[in-house]
Amino acid sequence: MIEATLHKLAEHILSLDEASLTSLWQKYKTQIEHFEISKEWEKSVIIFFIINAVRAKNQMFNEEILKRQHSQGEPEKPAMHPRGKPDLRRVK
Repeated sequence: MIEATLHKLAEHILSLDEASLTSLWQKYKTQIEHFEISKEWEKSVIIFFIINAVRAKNQMFNEEILKRQHSQGEPEKPAMHPRGKPDLRRVK
């Protein structure tokens, strides 16, 4: 049951716009910096980390996409010898 709830939360969070979330980042950062014993402060911490999680996920996603596009577009470079020369071998 907990796992199903977490999956539903993740689905809902993934549907949120990163730009809208990012616009709230400073608000929740400020709130968590001013500790108080309250449910509101606890919620602020969770929201702040959800925003950071979405930002981190998107950055990782974008980096992987760029890596894949880069690796598909460039032919493999030959292995280099430590002195900077291609590591060539005679094949008979």
